[in-house]
Amino acid sequence: MDGMLSQEEINALLRDLGADGADNQENVITEHLTDAEKDAIGEISNISMGTAATTLFSLVNQKVVITTPVVEYATWEDITKSYDRPCVFIQIYYSDGLDGNNILILKEKDVKVITDLMMGGDGTNIDGKLSDLHLSAISEAMNQMMGSAATSISSMLNKRVNISPPSANIVEMNENISGENIAEFLKQPFVKVSFNMVIGDLVDSVLMQLYPFEFARNLYKEFISANSMETEAEPIETDTETVTVQREEPREEPNAATSFAGETPQNMQTNIPYMNQNQSNMNSNSPYMRQLVQDINVQPAQFAPFTPLTQSSVTPENIDLLMDVPLEVTVELGRTSKSIKEILDFAPGTIIELNRMAGEPIDVLVNGKFVAKGEVVVMEEAFGIRVTEIIKQKQ
Repeated sequence: MDGMLSQEEINALLRDLGADGADNQENVITEHLTDAEKDAIGEISNISMGTAATTLFSLVNQKVVITTPVVEYATWEDITKSYDRPCVFIQIYYSDGLDGNNILILKEKDVKVITDLMMGGDGTNIDGKLSDLHLSAISEAMNQMMGSAATSISSMLNKRVNISPPSANIVEMNENISGENIAEFLKQPFVKVSFNMVIGDLVDSVLMQLYPFEFARNLYKEFISANSMETEAEPIETDTETVTVQREEPREEPNAATSFAGETPQNMQTNIPYMNQNQSNMNSNSPYMRQLVQDINVQPAQFAPFTPLTQSSVTPENIDLLMDVPLEVTVELGRTSKSIKEILDFAPGTIIELNRMAGEPIDVLVNGKFVAKGEVVVMEEAFGIRVTEIIKQKQ
């Protein structure tokens, strides 16, 4: 009939729909973290990245702010859609304390800005493609940042946590590349932790950290275990038993009281250790002890006057014993400072300008201490120094 489908056509359509459904299910995330696990991962990431931001500040000399993380689930397709330009994947492997790895993703511009700042630039030299220099610089930055983050994790987990030197790779996200070629866990759904990273006025971007589900769960278990151990280690307050002691009537001890009252301070010292040995068996609030305290004769200590030694009474040291001690004499022609970028540009023939004028006296240092000034002379085939001024030390 016209307009009607045959049974074969209907079966074919159903097979096509089933195939499409199966393809869509491949991207469905069936693995999830509990709310407690997500909160713990977010807290650990927040504290560790806060420490890493401080380390990055010391490297780039710019204010670094890394905001509170957002913990989500993602697939490799989600990551490829988030980046349309080349980016850098930094793989972090743990060598002690934790078993597993995670990945940091930085955008191309962010890597160039960080590299330029580390090289002594102002962060605006970001032209050209990513090179081995950029990868080396960002690997060193991540090594120090994640090293400090591992130290923070160590304090949270109460165990030593170390990382291996990170490895950085350039990934062209717009190409048809498979995630499992970068890391095995990327072929399955994983945990994505996103941070907003701000570096001065130069960078306002998103920093991503990718965890395998298994690593995230193990990190949560370690975190909970460390917190439970701290809770058990806290002292537990118990109710102390109250003991009622009947008050005894004071007994007269005339000889003891008289002996303490009439003794000199020197003789009292021989009796005080005896009191210390037995005071644990005596109630300090008893009338007997109160009577002893009242009868003890307390006097201020007497000391002989202190007379400072005169200079003539001190025997001078034999300085001849020190005459053979070798000291290092250094002649300093001048100094200057250069950025890492300028130092890397050094080559045979490079002229380095110092902070001293031609003809100006040079410094003579003994064991690193500035002691004299002089001028350079030539003695046959060797250089020498003629001392022109001795620096007097301030008293």
